[in-house]
Amino acid sequence: MKKLLTHFILSLIIVTSVMGQNKAHNPIIFADVPDPSIIRVGDTYYMSSTTMHMNPGVPIMKSDDLVNWKLISYAYDTLEAKDELNLEGGKNMYGRGSWASSMRYHNDTFYVSTFSSTTGKTYIFSTKNPEKNSWKRIEFQPSYHDHSIFFDDDGKIYMIWAAGRLNIAELKSDFSGVKEGTERVLIENASAPAGDNIMLNAEGSQLFKVNGKYYLFNITWPHGGMRTVIIHRADSIYGPWEGRIGLQDLGVAQGGLINTPDGKWFSYLFRDYGGVGRIPYLVPVKWEDGWPVLGENGKVPEYLDLPGNKSLIPNIVASDDFKRKKHEADLPLVWQWNHNPNNTLWSVRERKGYLRLKTGRVDTSFVEARNTLTQRTFGPESAGTILLDVSHMKEGDFAGLCLLQKQFGLVGVKYENNSKKIVMVSAANHVKELQSVPLNQGQVYLKAECNYRDRMDEGKFYYSLDGKSWNPIGEPVKLPYTLPHFMGYRFGLFNYATKNIGGYVDFDYFHITD
Repeated sequence: MKKLLTHFILSLIIVTSVMGQNKAHNPIIFADVPDPSIIRVGDTYYMSSTTMHMNPGVPIMKSDDLVNWKLISYAYDTLEAKDELNLEGGKNMYGRGSWASSMRYHNDTFYVSTFSSTTGKTYIFSTKNPEKNSWKRIEFQPSYHDHSIFFDDDGKIYMIWAAGRLNIAELKSDFSGVKEGTERVLIENASAPAGDNIMLNAEGSQLFKVNGKYYLFNITWPHGGMRTVIIHRADSIYGPWEGRIGLQDLGVAQGGLINTPDGKWFSYLFRDYGGVGRIPYLVPVKWEDGWPVLGENGKVPEYLDLPGNKSLIPNIVASDDFKRKKHEADLPLVWQWNHNPNNTLWSVRERKGYLRLKTGRVDTSFVEARNTLTQRTFGPESAGTILLDVSHMKEGDFAGLCLLQKQFGLVGVKYENNSKKIVMVSAANHVKELQSVPLNQGQVYLKAECNYRDRMDEGKFYYSLDGKSWNPIGEPVKLPYTLPHFMGYRFGLFNYATKNIGGYVDFDYFHITD
């Protein structure tokens, strides 16, 4: 009997495991894809997201199942060429750049809008084909915070924006700005359904129309509570609006509604999850008395009635051997630069099969240096490895592999006093070199590992002289999510000068693993 019971329990565990593998699980993407805006065109889904100070900006992703996503384009290469965007004059746009985007589809055209407090402008991008065509750009002032674009059935186009006290206005038909005299208060206090002790006023507006009713989604955060979904509904776009709490669980919030071709409804949201960033979740939706009811008994489920998750590699992050054919783009979409790059100081063509980063100015710190090339880190665990040729560095140069955030960690090669050394640097409390090892050869292997399992938020660094035997260097570092950067940690390839310009390094490859 005992053997039969044991066998039954083991069988149940195996069956449950197999069932779990065949179903989607939350988070949908265990990587920094914040402020999602999702649309469905036919049986295909499209999503835009936020990338702050990274360029190109506003990533556009595509999915056939709402679960597995692939990068297909960006709305822009660069916003502008101001000092803040170029990391010049001691200025930067860390944690700012462009924020929460709104994605829509209307009259066979895709629209993505965003805003930037750095430039003080609102931007609207459009294209007929987000995979094959470039995005047309329109910009106007001012910068409308956390806005949502909405195309109504009567042909009018609206923009909703702001926090707490939400505003609405009609847009001009050519998207060149709001129509004069149409701006008004939409909801006086959108946070009210969550009480009067609010830490984060309702923002992140996303507006939908279902069966003739208007539904407005926002995020708010009561003191002593958690991030909360607020839903308002109305029969007219100008109200009156009635509101209620849509979801309070795990801090999963901010997003909107999406349905599948076969009639299932979901709410797409995200969760702040420490150093890895803000990660997307899907929550099932049922309709009761004209309201979308989120979750299963008010909870975010672990598994969903959708196809199973596949690896984020290579559609969201990917290894790169830097080998390019003539017709191929210099950089795949998985790469983004920290701030605007200087395109005269990098190449994947000058030395076949290598990324070359050159120095063109003197910098005093790592976070001020231009041309750091980045990809997302991801959970629950991930690692990035490079092979770096340091033969052509100059005195004062510093190059290597980083985990980029305000409290960054990195491993690299410094050229000081006519000799090279491998160093590990931590910016936990202040920037400090924790260990150095002499380097007496022209190339070195470097590795950075991230562990986000159960919010451990820990990074470790290694070096190797032969690519086989790895040595830890420095100390494990904490990887906290900080608001000044407002982004999950990124793997980054960097090279900058502190004394003389004109040196360069060559990256043979970047290999990413989970």
